[in-house]
Amino acid sequence: MKIKLDENFGLTIKKLFVDSGFDVHTVYDEGLRRIADIDLYRTAIMEKRCLITMDKDFSDVLRFNPQSSYGIVIIRSPNKASIEMISQTITSFIKYCEKESPENCLWIVEPDRIRIHQKD
Repeated sequence: MKIKLDENFGLTIKKLFVDSGFDVHTVYDEGLRRIADIDLYRTAIMEKRCLITMDKDFSDVLRFNPQSSYGIVIIRSPNKASIEMISQTITSFIKYCEKESPENCLWIVEPDRIRIHQKD
């Protein structure tokens, strides 16, 4: 799967995805830091990539229609979560992707569950 990692993820998380066989582009690597949310959404669509972020603004399905995307995945964790907790949450997401794709959906990935908002 092709993914676009938002700027709130570092090298450790990128490596998790790369080691699991994902084709990863990051906002940071592409010099897109501080890009407007709508422009990031459009870039991910143009590149045919699932957007993975920690930015809750992307849960606004009227502004960021998941049905028009290759998937929007919001990683949620408690405030000041350790990198280990975030890594575990990402690992759960990666395992879930083995049986289902986030394409055209909004996924909210939390440490203990994944909420899927599917297309109508």
